[in-house]
Amino acid sequence: MIQLVVSIVLFFVIFFGIAFILNMLLRKTWLMAWFYPIIVLIIVDKMSTVQYFKQPGKAFKQAFDNLFSIAPVDVAILLSGFVGVVVSGFVIRLLRKSGYQMF
Repeated sequence: MIQLVVSIVLFFVIFFGIAFILNMLLRKTWLMAWFYPIIVLIIVDKMSTVQYFKQPGKAFKQAFDNLFSIAPVDVAILLSGFVGVVVSGFVIRLLRKSGYQMF
């Protein structure tokens, strides 16, 4: 149970930070929210990324099969990462609206 709470907080903080930095550097507020599903697929797929280029049909089928077979605990952890990305977008928008122009 403690590992679940720590993992949820960790994923939230990590993806909040990554999205915040990308938002500052690239000035695209919701860019990381669009890329997050791809990152989740890479985390869950259990295969080399090269397989997506060598055998795309088989690779995507296996990746989505693995994605739909993860445990509810893993879903909660991955959703906390997405929440971190979304919160980061709102924080950046609020800061820019308040007059803080980062980079």
